[in-house]
Amino acid sequence: MTTPDGSRAVVVRVPATSANLGPGFDTLGLALSVYDELVVERLDTDEIEIEIEGEGGADVPRDESHLVVRSMRYAYEAMGRRMPGVRLHARNVIPHGRGMGSSGAAVVAGLLAAKGLLGGDVEFGESTMLRLATELEGHPDNVAPALFGGLTIAWMDEGVPEHKKLLVHRGVAPLVLVPEFTMSTRVARTLAPLQVPREDAVFNVSRSALLIAALTQSPELLLAATEDKLHQNYRAQAMPETDRLVRTLREHGYAAVVSGAGPSVLVLADGPGRRLEAAALAAEAVDTPWDARMLAVDFKGGTVRNHAEGSTSS
Repeated sequence: MTTPDGSRAVVVRVPATSANLGPGFDTLGLALSVYDELVVERLDTDEIEIEIEGEGGADVPRDESHLVVRSMRYAYEAMGRRMPGVRLHARNVIPHGRGMGSSGAAVVAGLLAAKGLLGGDVEFGESTMLRLATELEGHPDNVAPALFGGLTIAWMDEGVPEHKKLLVHRGVAPLVLVPEFTMSTRVARTLAPLQVPREDAVFNVSRSALLIAALTQSPELLLAATEDKLHQNYRAQAMPETDRLVRTLREHGYAAVVSGAGPSVLVLADGPGRRLEAAALAAEAVDTPWDARMLAVDFKGGTVRNHAEGSTSS
């Protein structure tokens, strides 16, 4: 996570993320090589000007309610500063409502933009950024990898979010299968029960521990390590196509899980060749086309830099 020393305009880049990764419910997250990019320029007026290209261009608001703008204002207020007017030009690539962390990316983008525009006037450390992002998003599993990159473990310590970033084994080859339909994260979260059987909790604890080893040291263990009994089965009724695809891929030996709250499917393949095979199998298994994205793990996380002198966001 890099920042400039304050600027009239900044460029922000934030990766997509996939949370849960099967058993790591509300805890594990992975940054992926799909990026939203924004140019944010400070204005001399109080106006908010928003231009959007790409994903969500026809749907997201162009006023103060835009999530990036709300996140910027939240950061300014947290630092005891008055937010100026801004001109925001967004190039959105992360799919909306597909379980790839689009809302978390927007939150992180807004915080990074505020940090870049404020520069050295305020202290925005990693812990502050994660705390503000978690307060806005409601949970840290997506915003942690969006901020810091790589594989992140996120947890709450007496109400304060903490994280640990880990490097992913070079043999892990992510594949994300993105459908045309969407799923509301809010609805998906209501489908998971508040209480689960003790044996299911123990099962997921063991698989989560194994998943850390599989992702960092032993990719050949990914199939067993991505088994889950806490949330995916309960959400299957709302995403039958996703559930069928996950089951089909797993029956053939591929470590497929629901990406975040869904409906996209994440496959953690142990090598590029296995990833190609999984993509081919998925294409045969679905009735309607899904977008197969062969991605890398993003190791940098969100970045912000000064915009070129004299340039604008349009």
